[in-house]
Amino acid sequence: MSPDPLAALEALFFASPEPLPRERLAALLPELSPEGLAAALEELRARYASPQSGLMLDEVAGGFRLATRPEVAEVVVRLAIVRPSRLSRPALETLAIIAYRQPITKAEVEAVRGVNIDGVLKTLGERGLIRILGRKRDPGRPMLYGTSAGFLEYFGFRDLSDLPTLAEIEALVASPHPRRTVEYDPVEEPGAGEAARGPGARPAASGPAPLPSAGPPEAGG
Repeated sequence: MSPDPLAALEALFFASPEPLPRERLAALLPELSPEGLAAALEELRARYASPQSGLMLDEVAGGFRLATRPEVAEVVVRLAIVRPSRLSRPALETLAIIAYRQPITKAEVEAVRGVNIDGVLKTLGERGLIRILGRKRDPGRPMLYGTSAGFLEYFGFRDLSDLPTLAEIEALVASPHPRRTVEYDPVEEPGAGEAARGPGARPAASGPAPLPSAGPPEAGG
């Protein structure tokens, strides 16, 4: 006797360490027609749509997974689960260039950043955020890099069309939220003297650096 479709989907999502695409679900549940699978997914999504549920059916990286709802995040962090360290600024800058200009070679990324990226590229590869797409039809046949399914999962994107456009990012950077006026009592920073700072002085705020301009991607092999 086949299990209930919703129960089967729930079990698969619970057991899988990564999002499951529709094609994979169809292979795992051959007793369901494409229409039956689509209906079961929608019914499961509706079941978890209640604010009384701590879980939701999340569509990310071209697949589906069970995830905790943002509203209960502050409770989940109490588990103190050890996660990989956050990406450094150089890694994020390199990843942004690759994401918006893929397929792209290492030399082309370095031309934009102006620094060697051997270490950063190694880190991004080890974290599963980038992958080799092929080799460029140029002398030396340099490797072409692009983002991976792990990149989509890391940032919660369904696919690359979810990436904000450069125009949207530039508008966000050009129009920051207005500063708030906050009343506070200054606390002396350890090791800092009164002569170095006036009362209530704050360190200069440094805004986010704009993303490098992205032209059309080079033709890949």
